[in-house]
Amino acid sequence: MSTGPLSRFKVIDLTRVRAGPTCVRQLADWGADVIKIESPGGDSGLGGERHGPDFQNLHRNKRSLTLNLKEPQGVEVMNRLVAQADVVVENYRPDVKFRLGVDYESLRKINKRIVYASISGFGQDGPYRERPGFDQIAQGMGGLMSITGLPGQGPVRVGIPVADLTAGIFAAMGILIALLEREQSGEGQWVQSSLLAAQISMLDFQAARWTIAKEVPEQAGNNHPTSIPTGVFQTKDGYINIAAAGEDIYRRLCKALGAEQLIEDPRFLNGKLRSTNRDAMNAEIEKITVDRTSADWIERLNAQGVPSGPIYKMNEVFEDAQVKHLGIARKVHHNVLGDVEVIGQPIELSRTPWTIRSATPELGEHTDQILGELGYDAGAIAAMKEKKVV
Repeated sequence: MSTGPLSRFKVIDLTRVRAGPTCVRQLADWGADVIKIESPGGDSGLGGERHGPDFQNLHRNKRSLTLNLKEPQGVEVMNRLVAQADVVVENYRPDVKFRLGVDYESLRKINKRIVYASISGFGQDGPYRERPGFDQIAQGMGGLMSITGLPGQGPVRVGIPVADLTAGIFAAMGILIALLEREQSGEGQWVQSSLLAAQISMLDFQAARWTIAKEVPEQAGNNHPTSIPTGVFQTKDGYINIAAAGEDIYRRLCKALGAEQLIEDPRFLNGKLRSTNRDAMNAEIEKITVDRTSADWIERLNAQGVPSGPIYKMNEVFEDAQVKHLGIARKVHHNVLGDVEVIGQPIELSRTPWTIRSATPELGEHTDQILGELGYDAGAIAAMKEKKVV
């Protein structure tokens, strides 16, 4: 039996690939009873191979039901599920849900309390509603690729599917808001998010530089666009990040470097001058940082109240003492793969924690169990299997 702060909610997961599964994963990790509906042929390849890292990380804490929604009896099963459910999440192209009869208005007739979440590339309406959505397209249209990379390098994508991930996280936030509102109104509603809107929202101050000040941000590489000096500096054995925004931290940086003369250097007297003369200032700092190891500088700078940290490869991330302490990588047993580690939640609650209760299920692993909960007996289930409804 599911436990956790969301254990009273049943979620029907119609999602595939990444944005949708990311949304549902947020709910599953906090205890929601998630039923992942897949076609009888499976969703492998839509988010990586089933036993691959991507698929396993996305679909833990769920139960798997195979269901052919193109068959009338499959729709009947879906309707029974909806009658008992709290949330439905889908990320079909906007027209598909209507063809299958699983759109919000259709399901609301069955259960007016249903919270229905849709995640799309560009929105449920508007001139681009029918375009297929893809993370990199949203990164480009959302402006992120124009501010990522080295100056003059040309557009650069971010190393993670940030539009997919944030569209999913925002959808999960919307679902929780709708569930809270339902406690007052007694009714569900349609929650919508899109890759494009999520990507633009994530631009935050960079977008506001245009909307408010009419500045067009440019590529700044490893340098922070406004907090200076913040960037990557070479050391004796590699590179570190230093973040010295504001007058006080800049002065502490200069003292920690043993370069108090930089405080009074006329080129760097204030934030505006440091921005104008950024390259010269970074060069002066790097003349000093190359003389000591990364670990030495990180210890020295942090001891003086100057934010500094290593630049890890992925294997190094999970060897860090603080990362281990946070426990964000959690072990779960998979019947085929054995013990594997998946990436958990970055939020902690003092009384009701998130949990990794079960590994990603095999295709249709819980079909008989779920159909039994809906009132179908063994004969009816066998008949549905024979007709490939499940």
